[in-house]
Amino acid sequence: MAIFASLVPISSSSHSIFSSSLLALCPLKVDHGRAMNYRRTNGRFVINCSSSEMGPINDSMNLRQSQLSSMTPLGVTMNDAGMSKPSCKWQRVLLKVSGEALAGDHTQNIDPKITMAIAREVASVTRLGIEVAIVVGGGNIFRGSSWAGSGGLDRSSADYIGMLATVMNAIFLQATMESIGIPTRVQTAFRMSEVAEPYIRRRAIRHLEKGRVVIFAAGTGNPFFTTDTAAALRCAEINAEVVLKATNVDGVFDDDPRRNPNARLLDTLTYQDVLSRDLSVMDMTAVTLCQENNIPVVVFNVTKSGNISRAILGERVGTLVGGPWVSTTART
Repeated sequence: MAIFASLVPISSSSHSIFSSSLLALCPLKVDHGRAMNYRRTNGRFVINCSSSEMGPINDSMNLRQSQLSSMTPLGVTMNDAGMSKPSCKWQRVLLKVSGEALAGDHTQNIDPKITMAIAREVASVTRLGIEVAIVVGGGNIFRGSSWAGSGGLDRSSADYIGMLATVMNAIFLQATMESIGIPTRVQTAFRMSEVAEPYIRRRAIRHLEKGRVVIFAAGTGNPFFTTDTAAALRCAEINAEVVLKATNVDGVFDDDPRRNPNARLLDTLTYQDVLSRDLSVMDMTAVTLCQENNIPVVVFNVTKSGNISRAILGERVGTLVGGPWVSTTART
């Protein structure tokens, strides 16, 4: 059997380099008088490969292709469909950022340093292929439950104003993320077409699959429901695996640490512990929704550098509600 390569133009200066490259492609023991002959003809390079035993050559080439195809980047595994995915505890997460956390030291409504820190840490994990959705609160600007009854303001109207506050935070966070190259979409629970997309479940999931960060604003779109409940609801809807609640405290304590310096940070809790002990993790509606859908909740301090990325990667940070820790990394 003989294989003739097409005529390839080649200069005399590259003759030795080209011939060495060809020999490097055939690492088998061959008969140089029969296996490969080459000559220059009118400035063109003619290759004549012939062998009566092509089986070993094909086997070697197939083995090399198999070895190359099995190589994957560090920290990445392959799923059943042959697609790469990060070897992390969670592949799709929902990050709940409270309005108080965005305010930082409360010298202004939104602290740009906090939003930039959030953006950079989210960027570090999205590059690993982890899909991140965010629900933002609005307590740094307007909290409906606190203003209800003031000046004749009813609770429903106050809550709608609070929902608009979350949209303001979402647009600010989106601008910060896109300033460092993170593709981001804001979806609101009620229509504000000039500034954001309406919330559409399938569109949100598609954005996540394409590597975009999706920020959910305006809560659930209904009064009397908190943004914690919105986080639990959106998490269940988009099939996220965990709610990561970023606050300005280290986690859940058995007492108020601001009043009791001996308050103990709790490592893990069950949903029933939260409900029976009335712990300030999330409101009862949100906790019940997470319990019914088996959604774990991680409560951690967003002001400590690196906590967001550690929480998203599944490391031990803060307090875990609704499941045991699997990672052996020390809790911070």
